[in-house]
Amino acid sequence: MNARSTDATELFKDACAGDRAALARLLSLIERGGDDARSVGRLVYPKIGKGYVVGLTGAPGAGKSTLTSALISHVRSLKQEVSVLAIDPSSPFTGGAILGDRVRMQSHATDPGVFIRSMATRGHLGGLSLATSEAVRLLDAVGSPCTLVETVGVGQVEVEIARNADTIVVVVNPGWGDSVQANKAGLLEIADIFVINKADRPGVDQTRRDLEQMLELSDFTSTAWRPMIVTTVGTTGQGADSLWDAINQHRAHATADGSLATRREQRLRNELRAIIERRLEHRAREICTGDRWEAIQNEMLSHSRDPWSAADEMLAGIL
Repeated sequence: MNARSTDATELFKDACAGDRAALARLLSLIERGGDDARSVGRLVYPKIGKGYVVGLTGAPGAGKSTLTSALISHVRSLKQEVSVLAIDPSSPFTGGAILGDRVRMQSHATDPGVFIRSMATRGHLGGLSLATSEAVRLLDAVGSPCTLVETVGVGQVEVEIARNADTIVVVVNPGWGDSVQANKAGLLEIADIFVINKADRPGVDQTRRDLEQMLELSDFTSTAWRPMIVTTVGTTGQGADSLWDAINQHRAHATADGSLATRREQRLRNELRAIIERRLEHRAREICTGDRWEAIQNEMLSHSRDPWSAADEMLAGIL
């Protein structure tokens, strides 16, 4: 069928059959939001559960995109397929992704076993597009065995990746010890694997010691997963095999002890809450218009009505 079609049912059928143009069109519908995105979500949800999601996060400049490209190369050397969602900053002009990550992964663009999509954050402070969860599910539903979600890198607010990934990889650089100490609570909360990237630079041993010290101070039970530390050089691919092995070790552990199922359940609970909040936010924007809205604002500005009672009256329509 025509990949420019907006019929979600037909597009999904074609995407499941391997049509990449249809898959790309479905992802565009998800990013756009609204009724079309909800239609895609309803089609996708019954078919999810087989794919695995790996999130790569860390500070800007840590080399996440280059490392992701190296990881793709290693996965493909094993004859396995992989998808990538590269969360890019939004263009201030169009709202679309700047595509910096996809440029750095262009060597994989013609590989039929790799699907790469850049998605815009659209100003979302968590570093993740609001549509990421649905995009991950879509890739799962059409048969992608593994999806790498590589985030934009906006600092510690990026812990939102934990809501979208089964294994969370935190990328740091040599000489980052002071920052590790300053942010250790946030890092320890989300990291399943630490990667010291750019390990051909001085300071690797000190950074490893800093991370080990953080882990020693943590309260791990005898059965809990203790985050692994892997060193890599993304530009050469060194250590990509060790990182993939660590990801598979974490997957096996999380599957065996039930923490993977628990994490996925919590992810769905969080998403339901987020969907409701998003719908209420949209409704709130709708009611904050028109003559009544202007009149209530004027009453508040003239001090004849306080902001709380003004809000109560406006909210009465949706509550």
